[in-house]
Amino acid sequence: MTPNFDFHALAPEIILSVTIVAVLISDLLFTDRERWQTSRIATIGVLAALIPVITLAIDGTDRVMFGGAYVVDPYALTFKALFLVAAYVTLLLSVDYIGEGDYYQGEFYFLMLISVLGMIVMASARELITIFVALEAISIPTFVLAGWRKHDTKSNEASIKYYLIGVLSSAIMLYGMSFIFGFSGSTMLTDIADFARTTPDVAPLFVVAIFLTLVGFAFKISAVPFHFWAPDTYEGAPTPVTAFLSVSSKAGGFVALLTIIFVGFFPSVDSWQPVMWVFAALSMTVGNLIALRQTNIVRMLAYSSIAQGGFILVPLAVAQDAPVAALEAVVSYLLIYAAMNLGAFAVVIAVSRRTRSAEISSYAGLGQFAPVLAVLMSIFLFSLAGVPPLAGWYAKFMLFRAVLDAGTPWAIVLGVIAAVNSVIAFFYYAAVVRRMWFKEPAIEGTRAVEIPAALGVAISLCAATVVVIGIYPQLFGRLGELARF
Repeated sequence: MTPNFDFHALAPEIILSVTIVAVLISDLLFTDRERWQTSRIATIGVLAALIPVITLAIDGTDRVMFGGAYVVDPYALTFKALFLVAAYVTLLLSVDYIGEGDYYQGEFYFLMLISVLGMIVMASARELITIFVALEAISIPTFVLAGWRKHDTKSNEASIKYYLIGVLSSAIMLYGMSFIFGFSGSTMLTDIADFARTTPDVAPLFVVAIFLTLVGFAFKISAVPFHFWAPDTYEGAPTPVTAFLSVSSKAGGFVALLTIIFVGFFPSVDSWQPVMWVFAALSMTVGNLIALRQTNIVRMLAYSSIAQGGFILVPLAVAQDAPVAALEAVVSYLLIYAAMNLGAFAVVIAVSRRTRSAEISSYAGLGQFAPVLAVLMSIFLFSLAGVPPLAGWYAKFMLFRAVLDAGTPWAIVLGVIAAVNSVIAFFYYAAVVRRMWFKEPAIEGTRAVEIPAALGVAISLCAATVVVIGIYPQLFGRLGELARF
């Protein structure tokens, strides 16, 4: 049977693939490789890929290809847009950081774009093999990007740890997927769901297979107790790569998790819901408690990212009893989290240009010598804490609404754990803000922080998103409602 190729539906993937080839060729041919050729080609390609995403959304037609293995619907388009916008912001963060460092430059953008291509494929994948290939396309380039400062031992350590844990998680995931295929006789998620629905007494080994598959994804999203690679990797990697890992790569893992649960595993609720409950409770609690003790802001944001991943898992853990509210909550939280976290890392990059340090102590007195950056960092940190009227409060509101809609005792217990952890998180976010505004500068002199134009645009975009969504969430809430299977 001849495959059905819908070139309009595949246009984002095609444009990004052409951009990847163009970056590779320009890196080979041009002598003055950076800051003009490869970075600008990558940026133009990412923005160009957004155009068909918008036209497909306006068209509003669900497009199904390859026997249902690849679907372009509002859910897929929402996350394709998220990945492309996050990639654009990451490129803005990277251009001066990479251009001013002693790094290979063209290859950096080549690898990042391959990872982004894997993400937008993941958004449409509805079949186990496609999901796995997309996940590896996301992960493998980031193994290299994490060690981009190849003369830095911390960067080397970050890359090796990330690579070893990534390979282990892929092996565990494949092992689980192979058993799922053996039981259901198909790699299509819809067929797996039919098997789980029509087989009342599911074999214990099938439950184990689902567990192993979910454990593999838990490594990808750095859920506790499979989080131990994240802090060292985030600290050792170049800061733009850390921002990319904490937002885009993590979101790619969550999209895979959402798809495989809602489309494939949903009927077998006893197999996945308790696992999600444990991951959510542990990730929130462990991430927040360890973040309290951190003295390095990148490590603090790493543990914050683990805790935020736990918050995102909360609606997923109660999805059986409130599927619509849970899906809306996860999608909304992921979109808002991307703006908050990218903005926070953008400010970290800007401040480190002057202080040459990522220690929290170096943020003392930031409000005196860089008041604009101090205001912006305060916005991002308070938004991560869920303080109104910033976007984080809406993400938390959607989370607790899903919990209340579920209404079961276990859902309420998880909601209480989330509420307690929201209070804990406020303390370490507020501690950084207090240091910026109420401590004397850690370094002498009043020289202002110089912010390159690209970095300034990135910070402005993230700050505007966080403020506008917080003040007028209705403008944004429609996306969460549209992004359904």
